[in-house]
Amino acid sequence: MSEKKLMSLAADMFGMDESKDERENEVAVDEVEIEKLIPYRNHPFKLYDDERFDNMVKSIKEFGVIVPIIIRPIGTEYEILSGHNRVNAAKKAGLLKVPVIIKDSLQDDEAMLIVTKTNLMQRSFSDMLHSERATALQQHHKALASQGKRTDILKEIETYLKADEIKAEETSRQLGEKLTSVDETGKSYKLSGRTVSRYLRICNLILELKERLDVEEIPFVAAVELSYLNNEEQDIVEEILSENNFKVDMKKAETLRIYSESKKLNQETAYSILSGDLNKKPKTNKPGTIKLKPKLINRFFTAETKQTEIEETIERALELYFYNEK
Repeated sequence: MSEKKLMSLAADMFGMDESKDERENEVAVDEVEIEKLIPYRNHPFKLYDDERFDNMVKSIKEFGVIVPIIIRPIGTEYEILSGHNRVNAAKKAGLLKVPVIIKDSLQDDEAMLIVTKTNLMQRSFSDMLHSERATALQQHHKALASQGKRTDILKEIETYLKADEIKAEETSRQLGEKLTSVDETGKSYKLSGRTVSRYLRICNLILELKERLDVEEIPFVAAVELSYLNNEEQDIVEEILSENNFKVDMKKAETLRIYSESKKLNQETAYSILSGDLNKKPKTNKPGTIKLKPKLINRFFTAETKQTEIEETIERALELYFYNEK
């Protein structure tokens, strides 16, 4: 989708000023029955279900739906591209119809571009879950790439996608040097290039680990390390976590990645790492070192007595003691 079409869409949604020529190409705002609206398939953003949703319902009851819903025709129904929360809130508020802007003849990649672009325009990254941020950036990239346009943006995002070539042991300064152009693009999202590249790594996590990340069971930087494991290895980690009360920290995640890269990660080693037993010194039944007090030694031995004589005497005394005990 061209920049012109995106700007036109932004104007449709937020009342941005446009030229006369651009206004002539606008699709008029219409009304559609809510029952004819269907969610966008594989919608990458979580929907509101908290106080924010309740406030949206109250606002719609009082003022109606101010910002139109962006939709596209799918058979006899309409697919929501922007406004899932507004539609749900309108339904809860008792509305039967909502204002819409219908976008005809959209390719799938164009539809996805609208979904991600409008969500990024309406939300701040701080309002999104980690998995949402990652998915938004990834899907936005795919949509732009398939369009074959805006090569300036594509070059920046392509740099993000090379994040898997960046080794975790590199310093922040080294990362900064490698991602100079990424940092520039990341400014539009108020994110550093290094952070953007990490979010794109999160897309490689299996769903279950993404969910653990979203509820903060796994720290973000540890999740980035886990993203380097293949899906089979991630399934093993998830299985172990689901069956045990183990915590994942940065050190464990780094160790899992090291074992994965050396082709040594399996059920046994993963369990050993996650349980914290790896490299732990085994407990022995040997008694600890015992030191006799000088007062006790002086009681039975003279200062001239050699160390070996003292040890031999103590050994014989212990043998006699335990013999008598038997």
